[in-house]
Amino acid sequence: MHDEAPSAAATDWAQITALYEVLLGLSDNPVVSLNHAVAVAMSRGAPAGLALLADLADDPRLPAARAHLWELVGERVAAREAYRMAASRSTNLAQQRYLNARADRLADDPPDAG
Repeated sequence: MHDEAPSAAATDWAQITALYEVLLGLSDNPVVSLNHAVAVAMSRGAPAGLALLADLADDPRLPAARAHLWELVGERVAAREAYRMAASRSTNLAQQRYLNARADRLADDPPDAG
């Protein structure tokens, strides 16, 4: 589906969500559940994805996914904390830098809305 979309914004997230729901029925595992939650967030809104993530066990990949979804709903403090947690759990230096940079960006004052 990603490859068929003319752009990232045009990705058919509803179909991706449906495909993950079929996959969950065949092979319910933490990676499929995490990917399903992200697809749900993209097709039905970040709060719906966050609700699904809340039901998952504390998988080490969850803080980064939660951080992204918190950021999408405007919860900057929660997103920043989750990015920091994800960075602290990562053993990959490049990934740590990326996640800490995302957290640092959220530490700044939000842009003026008006």
